[in-house]
Amino acid sequence: MTAAFVLESALLGLGLAMDAFSVSLANGLREPRMRPGRMSGIAGVYALFQYLMPLLGWFCVHTVVELFSSLERLIPWIAFALLGWIGGKLLLEGLRERRNPDAAPADRRLSGGALLTQGLATSIDALSVGFTIEQYSLGTANLAALIIGGVTFAVCMAGLAIGKKAGTKLSRSASLLGGVILIAIGFKIFLEGIR
Repeated sequence: MTAAFVLESALLGLGLAMDAFSVSLANGLREPRMRPGRMSGIAGVYALFQYLMPLLGWFCVHTVVELFSSLERLIPWIAFALLGWIGGKLLLEGLRERRNPDAAPADRRLSGGALLTQGLATSIDALSVGFTIEQYSLGTANLAALIIGGVTFAVCMAGLAIGKKAGTKLSRSASLLGGVILIAIGFKIFLEGIR
């Protein structure tokens, strides 16, 4: 393992983690009283997906390349649908809260299903990384994926912390803002993927 390998993997992880950072920011806005243990759990889910997806891509290259290449065209559509659905739900919730502010909960917890959907949607593009690391041995690919996952964890913790801080100040608009952010990220992934 060379310093260049670690730096390259960390930079790759940073690039891949930007969508997860934005979603973490939205989650922090939505749940401003989130405790550190919950923050670690949420960031851990994103990191786990970012770790697993490059390995899954590497495995596909070494076993089922034909199947993966046909599915690759669907990745932007899947990510857009998942994030659009979650973001749309947040927007509707935010609009309901605007109409009836007394009914709005002070702290809206992210459900486990929504968290897994977000983790999948923000990491699905990392499947393609398996193609770029296909020349690595399984051990080296695993190490690269671990570095990517570690960077993702740190970036998401920062996103959650920033979102929490802003969430307490923007609590009346947190669901609306979070929904807009998620839909925008889904749209960005979609546009990048169809180009």
